[in-house]
Amino acid sequence: MVAGLMPDPNAALRTIRVADQSVMMALVGRADANLRAIEQAAPAADVHVRGDVITVRGDGPDADAAQTLIGELLVIIGRGGEIGPDDVRRIAAMLADVSAGGKAESPSAALTKSILSARGRTVRPKTLGQKRYVDMIDAATVVFAIGPAGTGKTYLAMAKAVQALQSKQVNRIVLTRPAVEAGERLGFLPGTLGEKIDPYLRPLYDALQDMMDPDHIPKLMDAGTIEVAPLAYMRGRTLNDAFIILDEAQNTTAEQMKMFLTRLGFSSKMVVTGDITQTDLPSGQHSGLRVVRDILEGLDGLAFCELTSRDVVRHRIVSEIIDAWGAWDEARRRERASAAGGRASGWAGERASGRAGERASGRSRDRTEDSAGGRAEWNQSGRDR
Repeated sequence: MVAGLMPDPNAALRTIRVADQSVMMALVGRADANLRAIEQAAPAADVHVRGDVITVRGDGPDADAAQTLIGELLVIIGRGGEIGPDDVRRIAAMLADVSAGGKAESPSAALTKSILSARGRTVRPKTLGQKRYVDMIDAATVVFAIGPAGTGKTYLAMAKAVQALQSKQVNRIVLTRPAVEAGERLGFLPGTLGEKIDPYLRPLYDALQDMMDPDHIPKLMDAGTIEVAPLAYMRGRTLNDAFIILDEAQNTTAEQMKMFLTRLGFSSKMVVTGDITQTDLPSGQHSGLRVVRDILEGLDGLAFCELTSRDVVRHRIVSEIIDAWGAWDEARRRERASAAGGRASGWAGERASGRAGERASGRSRDRTEDSAGGRAEWNQSGRDR
């Protein structure tokens, strides 16, 4: 046990003893940054560290939350994990979600699952959503990961691909993405074909270099063990014994998505990642990532993973930007719906008014015709007399 809970007759005081000084230093963090993050996560609890003892004073849910949070952090550190203030905030949010949803899985159980160790670093899920995503990749043949930037969609898929290659589950890795400009017109790029498409594929190279020895990657690419290519190069192929990743899939059309998915061969696995809120397709074209769920959901062997701002593992403000942008988009959508409803209501009123006018006009014409007919009949009868 890294930490032991000492019973205390005073119910308002909780005491946790940490025998290993290096673990205590990792918990507190540089310049006490982690300790301050713990206090911010449970503001009604009074947390103090003295020597090898942590005390949590207070009654109510905040004191309980602070005690649980510290216990989870100590487990993660004891299993070789590294934590910083952002990790503390994420784990506190995860504990709140677990408590609210009645889920049994603890953050420490999820976040200590190692995917890959490379270049002195261990790649692990950092949120419960990411853990669920990794489990889906293990269980399904085709996985769609949909979520905002910074949620680890591509990075974790790349880690699973390298793991599969190293364990000989597959013979090669195929990485692809559509060559669509992000709202800019880049024009005719100079250089060879490879140099022209390289900027579009650079994020995949960057992730790959984090996972493997950079000197080893060119040899694997020359041998065809790792292939990085634009989506257009996938047409007409069958990909057997491969781990295939389609990145930035929100920039595929429905036709391109169908073309890509039908490349799947035997003993292969596909991961499709994208953020449907950042589509760079020309106006009027529908994203294949938006429609694929309506078409394919429910098929055996396919899984859809929704990641949210809670799964963002970049700077804390990135998550807040995503939430703020989402609220703004939703407000605009409601305004457009309200305006469209007003126009429809006005149009319906105009049609009803027009129909009423037509009926009134028709009745007037009928009365005029009836009156004229009556006069003609009276005149004829007079002449007959």
